[in-house]
Amino acid sequence: MFELIIKAIEVQLFIFNAYSLKDKRSVVRSLIEKIKNRFNVSICETDNLSLWNKATIAIACVSNAAAHCDQIMDKVINFIDGDDRVEVTNISTIM
Repeated sequence: MFELIIKAIEVQLFIFNAYSLKDKRSVVRSLIEKIKNRFNVSICETDNLSLWNKATIAIACVSNAAAHCDQIMDKVINFIDGDDRVEVTNISTIM
């Protein structure tokens, strides 16, 4: 029997050295593209669109195994944590 697993998380970020919306968008777009290309997940900026030093991104993964989704999300979070341009301030699961 086929099982469909969807996992989605929302990650809130503080962006260092962003002094305008242009600076912020440059960092966020770069981060989103790197994550899309490396992990094959759906991702977009969802909140704090007009704040220059904060961003909220939503990330979704679809798989036939919950463990695979968990593993991918852990890797994505570790990747974001490793980016010195941002700091993760909150992570929440979207139901």
